Amino acid sequence: MVAMVELPTGTVTLLFSDVAGSTVLLSRLGAAYADALDGQRQVLRKAWAEHGGVELGTEGDSFYVVFPTAPAAVTAAAQAQRELAVFQWPAGERVRVRMGIHTGAPTVHDGAYVGMDVHRAARIAGAAHGGQVVVSEATAHLVDSCLPNGVELRDLGSHQLKDIAQPEHLFQLAVEGLPAEFAPLKTLGAASSLPRPATPLVGRDGELAELTALMGSPGVRLVTLTGPGGSGKTRLAVGLAQQLVEQFPDGVFFVSLAAVTVADVMWTSIAETLGVPPEGRVPPGLFTHVAHRSALFVLDNLEQLPGADGVVAELLVQAPQVVVVTTTRRPLAVDGEHVHPVPPLELPDTAELGDAGASGAVQLFVEHAQMVRPGFRLTADNVADVTAVCRRLDGLPLAIQLAAARIRLLGPKAILARLDQALDLATTGSQGPGRQKTLRDTIGWSYDLLTSEQQGFFRRLGVFAGGADLDAVTAVTTVLLGERDLLDLIADLVDANLVIVGESLDGEPRVAMLETIRAYALDQLRKAQELADVCLLHARHYLAVVEQLRPMMFGAGGQLLQARRRFEVELDNVRAALSWALEPAEPGGRPAPDHVQVAVELCAEAWASLPVGGYFAEARQWLGRAVSVAAGDDSPALGKCLSNLASACMFRGDLERADEVATRSVAMWRRLGDNDGLSTALGWLALCRQDMGDLQAARAAVEEAVVLARDLNDKIRLGYALLVLGLVEYDAQNFERALEHLEAAADIFHRLGNELGALRARHNIACALRSMGRPGDAERQMRQQIPQVLRLGPPEFHSELAEDYAAVLAELDHHQSAARLLGAADAMHERIGIPRDPGQEAEITEAFAKARAALPAAVWDEHYQHGYAMTVEDLLTELHANPPAG
Repeated sequence: MVAMVELPTGTVTLLFSDVAGSTVLLSRLGAAYADALDGQRQVLRKAWAEHGGVELGTEGDSFYVVFPTAPAAVTAAAQAQRELAVFQWPAGERVRVRMGIHTGAPTVHDGAYVGMDVHRAARIAGAAHGGQVVVSEATAHLVDSCLPNGVELRDLGSHQLKDIAQPEHLFQLAVEGLPAEFAPLKTLGAASSLPRPATPLVGRDGELAELTALMGSPGVRLVTLTGPGGSGKTRLAVGLAQQLVEQFPDGVFFVSLAAVTVADVMWTSIAETLGVPPEGRVPPGLFTHVAHRSALFVLDNLEQLPGADGVVAELLVQAPQVVVVTTTRRPLAVDGEHVHPVPPLELPDTAELGDAGASGAVQLFVEHAQMVRPGFRLTADNVADVTAVCRRLDGLPLAIQLAAARIRLLGPKAILARLDQALDLATTGSQGPGRQKTLRDTIGWSYDLLTSEQQGFFRRLGVFAGGADLDAVTAVTTVLLGERDLLDLIADLVDANLVIVGESLDGEPRVAMLETIRAYALDQLRKAQELADVCLLHARHYLAVVEQLRPMMFGAGGQLLQARRRFEVELDNVRAALSWALEPAEPGGRPAPDHVQVAVELCAEAWASLPVGGYFAEARQWLGRAVSVAAGDDSPALGKCLSNLASACMFRGDLERADEVATRSVAMWRRLGDNDGLSTALGWLALCRQDMGDLQAARAAVEEAVVLARDLNDKIRLGYALLVLGLVEYDAQNFERALEHLEAAADIFHRLGNELGALRARHNIACALRSMGRPGDAERQMRQQIPQVLRLGPPEFHSELAEDYAAVLAELDHHQSAARLLGAADAMHERIGIPRDPGQEAEITEAFAKARAALPAAVWDEHYQHGYAMTVEDLLTELHANPPAG
């Protein structure tokens, strides 16, 4: 039993240890195991005691110890491992102890520590192997400059620990003279994202071996797999990545870029795959998320991206430990690029059964034939025809898969006969590389085998980027359906291997195409002179989708989150619709007027309140294009676009542009005589003028917005107008009036069920309470909001809450907690590449100056660095569960 002692408070370092393989050791030593256990305890307790460790618990062969500083814990662990290595164990055995160390600020409760820091330290220890000491990033950050002699840190990358939501960046103590090479950590793995192919990789053993060797060569950081569409580049890249998972401790990430056409969206797609919070999804903020990673990125389908070379080159510069594999039809021409042309699958030399069965091309045919006819086998009777089909298709994987799908209705001989006929007709007078022609002809052959009804249905599906649910499919194909069942037509195309069916968010079917097949479908749509009509149907459908989502943004939190998820799922389709609608009717010209109209309407709805954080840059791009090509005639949709553009510019820090377009929006709504739109536009103009320091103009604009909203009896507009008016009065230091307006806004939002609006109002009420000398009330208000803020976001609101809550804690003399929150918030601003708003900086400066002055510089720095190594979300969660006492 451990004696009760006074536990250290504030920032402490926790160490967990136990004996690896203790059960096996017990079975070998028998009664002598007790002597080994006593020896282990003797060595460890000596190390703990010499460096100020407080033993909190011992059970069997395990220890739980707390140290006042991170250097003390690391020095004790290194000493213990050295002394364990030379100890004379019974029967010549060796006792190997694993240790995990983490630094945090757990709460003392009833003579013990509670909080996530304790669980994190235990999980880190559980991931280690015998003889290994693993430490968290928080600990590594504090000891990097003061390690004991003969000890260094080795970066193990980011790992997912059981029951811990965020990946943990882990390090290993390498102690001179002791083993330093261990098996991979026993975690849930690095945070990787590779697709799971439905079938094994066939016929690529040679290429895999060659590419694996190339990737292991010193200095190789960019490998580009080239070849025509359908040659198997993507499947080979995924197979290669699967081989290399263990070599990249920070994970392997597959980024599909088939629907991406601009570099900004390429950056966003990479960030989304990495799980980067929305506020950090664009450079330079994104670079802080990749700079330290030892990771492999598979960037798939780059040929349609003119700026892809620049993105890849910048990624390699900003992330020196990252390795990239790309797939494209042509090289990127980036320095250091290693180009690997992907050959067709191996064809058999003869039609003998054994020779053909060993061929990758024939194996692929058989595998896909068995998917639609399970009893199909390669036999002496059909081997010649199967071999001939594979040769006729040049060994191209996609072409073979399409042909094999027909085995459900046709035998190999019948497939060969029809294939020859189709290709003979199709190749007459055609241009282009032979393999591309073969693939195109094979898709064409599958297309020609469809009925005219199925063909029309197939080519219309080509307008969808990233797939489509059944409502979307119906919207563009309803004219063709007649009495036919939609699912029957989809099943026909699935049988022909021309579409893939997955699941939507609601569990309903979602139809998608391989990009090569989609390109063919779009080409057929052009040839049928249907492209413009179908794209218009597509754009109008997604306009209706975002119109349905908008009201959900002003409702309960569950609706808001559902709307965001749905928007992100359909984002590629929104992008595709806008790209088509804003495309010039002829080179150097302007888009057609009806196309501009739908683009402006789509921008007015899609980029209003749905995009948050990382989408502001993209929203600004689309809105700017739509506004620039609009004919100039006043319209509600154009007025909304101008208001949306003002908000996007504000959030990106471009106040002059924001003020310009907000002013245009207000003028347009006045000309239209539309007080609904005018009220909203005046709110944005007021926020612009407030940020620019013109409080008189800001107050005039928002007071007019309040009057208009009341006249309209529009509660939601009135709530937001009162919220803005409260912010203006707050900046003017009229705190009583600010509190009155903010409480009125919060009450309106609460009665309407608008959780996010209510959160924003209550947050600013808490800020007003602090400024009025009521920090205790402000602390309770802010702490109560933490779970909802973290659940609903948007993420940029997280850092604002952390800063304002820290200022409140500083007023209450909880200076250490304030320092940690400020450190975490500063780290977040660096990650997202956007500095703190000057108004916010001025608001919190005095409180933090007070906290700094109240603590010794070393103590302030220790807590600030501890917070800097953590996430805002983790710290807020801890403070909500365990608020500072007193």
